Amino acid sequence: MCVDNDSRPPIRPIAGGSAGSRDLTLTSSDGTRFMAHTARASKPTGAGMVVIPDVRGLHPYYKELADRFAEVGVDAVAIDFFARTAPSDDRGESFDFMSHVPQTKPDLLQADIAAAVAHLKGKDGGEARSIFSVGFCFGGALSYLQAASGLGYSGVIGFYGWPLGLSRWPDRPRPIDAVPRYTCSVLSLFGGADPGIPQSAVDEFGAACRKAGVKHDSTVYPGAPHSFFDRKQTEFAEASADAWRRVQAFVRQNTKA
Repeated sequence: MCVDNDSRPPIRPIAGGSAGSRDLTLTSSDGTRFMAHTARASKPTGAGMVVIPDVRGLHPYYKELADRFAEVGVDAVAIDFFARTAPSDDRGESFDFMSHVPQTKPDLLQADIAAAVAHLKGKDGGEARSIFSVGFCFGGALSYLQAASGLGYSGVIGFYGWPLGLSRWPDRPRPIDAVPRYTCSVLSLFGGADPGIPQSAVDEFGAACRKAGVKHDSTVYPGAPHSFFDRKQTEFAEASADAWRRVQAFVRQNTKA
């Protein structure tokens, strides 16, 4: 698990930066209606961000993160994974997310992400001209795979995403295997004390990107654990602040004029 029930992004709100946010329902290509949360920038830059959660699904952490993106000029939408199996829309502490994650299917997850991209490109989502994704852990692996999805991303971001694949679910697509098909820049942010993603995995992914000619900016924060990007993790506040600066710079550098 990445976020705890009381986890929140370690980013200060910016008054007046957002034009508002709301929960909404998006429809996937198979007709499934799923939960999402959209946030609009008061001064849009042309960038749009798909926020791909960890195994918790549409936890309040990711709704708030979408709001923080809007405040810096990036229209955003955060999505949920579990509409096809969960009995309700509750993603609180009592939600047994780990029983639902194995029931997700890569092609259907991708269809849901594609619906989020379509929302960002549409009028209600801000008509973004440059699309990005950011994912965390389970969602980080999905975010990496967006670079090979054919959806026309300008860049993808992984926070402690699993570059060599999800060890608990080895049948899922491995981001590193798709690197030769990547069509956009990649930003990777890792914790140096994350036992699940050792430096050897970071190095292997970096080498694969270099071989494929993929622009890849990778940072490992010494001593930081998996899920360090959390308001509660005060001892890693400096790493979190640096990561947020890098995310904003990456989006600015890859947003079409």
